[in-house]
Amino acid sequence: MTNRKEHWEKIYSTKSPEEVSWTQAIPTTSLNFIHSFGLSHDSPIIDIGGGESRLVDYLLDEGFSNISVLDISKVALEKAQQRLGARAKEVKWIVSDITEFESQEHYKVWHDRATFHFLTTKEQVQKYIMAVTSALSGSAYMTIGTFSENGPTKCSGLEVQKYSEQALEDLLQMSFHKIRCIHEDHITPFQTTQNFLFCSFATKGA
Repeated sequence: MTNRKEHWEKIYSTKSPEEVSWTQAIPTTSLNFIHSFGLSHDSPIIDIGGGESRLVDYLLDEGFSNISVLDISKVALEKAQQRLGARAKEVKWIVSDITEFESQEHYKVWHDRATFHFLTTKEQVQKYIMAVTSALSGSAYMTIGTFSENGPTKCSGLEVQKYSEQALEDLLQMSFHKIRCIHEDHITPFQTTQNFLFCSFATKGA
């Protein structure tokens, strides 16, 4: 864990959003998936690996009032808070490695764009699935974006795990049922293309 944390603290300490591949000006796909769940504005939402993502900005703009952002990097979350200014107080900020996260509350939506594919061992994946399963209860939803089978093999200097729709569904089928999946080309700030698989799932109780 320490090495992973050191890696991400260094990335966020030394690079601007324009210098990392995952940056999006507008997180359209993530917002579309979240909108599809028909949530009330007080629904608890957690953004996994949120870092400096602007998803939280857009959710606040839309009136969502119960948002948590989790990232392994304290620096990344501090930068997001600085960007939001006074609005940062409206958000719960959680510094944690996702494989060590033990949720203190239950969420209606678990959103993850580009965290899951960095977990490359069976143990890490199982810890992630345990974390999301315990964090969602009753009628709840998960939206996850990972590198597809046509995506890159590395990101930020780290090996990644690529997924097919079936592979992702198989991993989550014990606790979730799939709603839908799409493929999307993400154009990085330096004009390269990364193919993502985005899927939404509902808890078995939903």
